[in-house]
Amino acid sequence: MARMHIAFFTNTYFPTMSGVVRSVSTFRQQLTTMGHNVFVFAQHASAYEDTEPFIFRYPAIEVPINDYALPIPVSPFISEVLPILKLDVIHSHHPFLLGRVAAHKAKELNVPLVFTFHTRYDEYSHYVPFSQELTKRVIIDWVLGYMEQCQHIITPSESMKQILEESGVAGQYISAIPTGIDVEPFRQADGELVRHERGWGNDGVLISVGRLAKEKNFETLLAAAAQVMRRHDHTRLVLIGDGPERKALGELAESLGIASRVEFTGRLEFDQIPGYLKAADIFCFASVTETQGLVTMEALAAGLPVVAVDAPGTADAVSHGQEGLLTENDSMALAQAICQVIANPALRQQFKAAAARKVAWFDIKIQAEKMLEVYAQAKEDKKAARHVEVKRG
Repeated sequence: MARMHIAFFTNTYFPTMSGVVRSVSTFRQQLTTMGHNVFVFAQHASAYEDTEPFIFRYPAIEVPINDYALPIPVSPFISEVLPILKLDVIHSHHPFLLGRVAAHKAKELNVPLVFTFHTRYDEYSHYVPFSQELTKRVIIDWVLGYMEQCQHIITPSESMKQILEESGVAGQYISAIPTGIDVEPFRQADGELVRHERGWGNDGVLISVGRLAKEKNFETLLAAAAQVMRRHDHTRLVLIGDGPERKALGELAESLGIASRVEFTGRLEFDQIPGYLKAADIFCFASVTETQGLVTMEALAAGLPVVAVDAPGTADAVSHGQEGLLTENDSMALAQAICQVIANPALRQQFKAAAARKVAWFDIKIQAEKMLEVYAQAKEDKKAARHVEVKRG
């Protein structure tokens, strides 16, 4: 395939740490390795200097309470630069703020617009002080309206593709392409070193990764961990991440009587996470708002059995009884499944072997090739004046 010039528009990029950032960065690196030019348009970050080429920053307002910066979608400099880049495709990673800029520039420059549906925005309606049902409906209509401006939609999982189809989006315009991971850092990570440095000794280590926010359902995981620890004394829970619920979760651990055996690491750099996963025994996950469950795939890459709440995204990465166990969204059910894996070493080994086989499918090289095929089809659809079709209920 001839070299393509690709623009990624995202409201969040380094130094912010999130699943979207990881996806954008991972695809950017792989597509660049394959000989394509990828330009990233993102939020300004104070006290941070880009080390990668082709990163363009929009002004932004710091929001320290959530460790985010909201981009201001106006930049005369970027508006001058964009036509010079001779873009083949614009790929938006959000439907608002810089996502609106992406849609406007795609129309202005007459290039196809591709959108990745990373986030189930309607599941975040609890952050808005209005009727949740009304807010969800408004959000869904907004996102569907954005999709109608696109040539193609990417979902990180088959279950998310199904959700969009049920919302009225025509299936031929949707492709399920998981972010993909580079498995080598997880295979080569030194878990014993991390275990020694953290002083975990021979304890059984349950581990989870994610932003400490309401939608990630860490309350259920802590409640489950408390039940597990009552049955298995030498067990600890390690939570990697930070967020607005950090204080509340610490207080919950105190009230459950397990604070001394729950470790909050805070936010870690991406390259630190493989070592922590490799040092653990079981990956536990309770989020019900994932579109892909990228951290679950990374746990599989580290060879960990998974015990998680059965929900879209996570269920795309883990098959119940194959790489781990999936449960209903209930702390008792989650605790019972964790105890089942702890008590059965043979089952743990079975899950680990299956994880190694499963993760090969998530290789970033395979997923990047699929993405290039979508870009090529989007170019054809743009020429033919085709766009995503949405059947409104």
